[in-house]
Amino acid sequence: MENFTYNSLTLQLEGLSVTKTNKYTVFLFLLLAYTFILVANVGIVILIWTDRNLHQPMYLLFCNLSLNDVMGNSLLVPRVIADILVPPSERLIHYYECLMQAFTTHMFGTNAHTVLMIMAFDRYVAICDPLRYTTVMNRRMVVTLTLSAWGSAFVLVAVLLGLTIRLNRCRTLIMNPYCDNPSLFKLSCENSFISNIYGLTFTVVLLSSSIGVIILTYSKITAACVINKNKSLNSKALKTCSTHLILYLIMLVSGFILIILHRFPQYAEYRKISAILFNVVPGSLNPLIYGLQSQEIHRSLSHMFHMKKAAPTL
Repeated sequence: MENFTYNSLTLQLEGLSVTKTNKYTVFLFLLLAYTFILVANVGIVILIWTDRNLHQPMYLLFCNLSLNDVMGNSLLVPRVIADILVPPSERLIHYYECLMQAFTTHMFGTNAHTVLMIMAFDRYVAICDPLRYTTVMNRRMVVTLTLSAWGSAFVLVAVLLGLTIRLNRCRTLIMNPYCDNPSLFKLSCENSFISNIYGLTFTVVLLSSSIGVIILTYSKITAACVINKNKSLNSKALKTCSTHLILYLIMLVSGFILIILHRFPQYAEYRKISAILFNVVPGSLNPLIYGLQSQEIHRSLSHMFHMKKAAPTL
């Protein structure tokens, strides 16, 4: 008969299966990726907040994505990096820390969708109703959109984890590099039907809302560009919208791969790798793609570097 430990506050993370020969390579890769995520995302937020020319709704809303990337990676990647250097038997985590990790994981994923939805709305107003853009996308609207994105994500994730917390635990092994909701309710020997149903409903509603908003807004934007004969305006619209769409597709593909692999236990190692890349890849590419595409950010960076070069001669 299996010996169960009920409601233990000490859990064990399975972590990544690394060998003695490749663990330092994996460690270095994740460390460099995390460092880049911090520097790039924090840097772009500071740049936007310090440069008045970038105090536009498009850039202020993008700050939410950068802050979300920093939050999502800072509470997960350092722990994964630390666990690589210790044996699997010593990868222990307190239950409450595990809950915090799970909450951060799902907030990160949900926020990515909600923030990109409000960014899509901003692009829709800018291109389809440019004359009313400054009136509609005022400071109050930016704050309202930001609070709605974070607030809705918070409520959805709080209910998700609330349904899992009520279950008694009889296992202690988290079969993942970090804690998330599926890993937590798998620790229970009770019926997790309600948690499963809400989790699936949550995923379907979030994805359908997200995809629906993107399809709707981009259909209207495409129609507006076809009707409008202004080539320069259409070129600018295409450039800003393509940036937003690339960010969305990166996030969507990363999420779909992770969701699909959760349904195939035989690919557990691939699922673990994709779970980490789901955080690392978008967090690394978001500021890079947005920074490369935005002429305003280019100008702001150029101006800042020119000022630094000129400073010693003053």
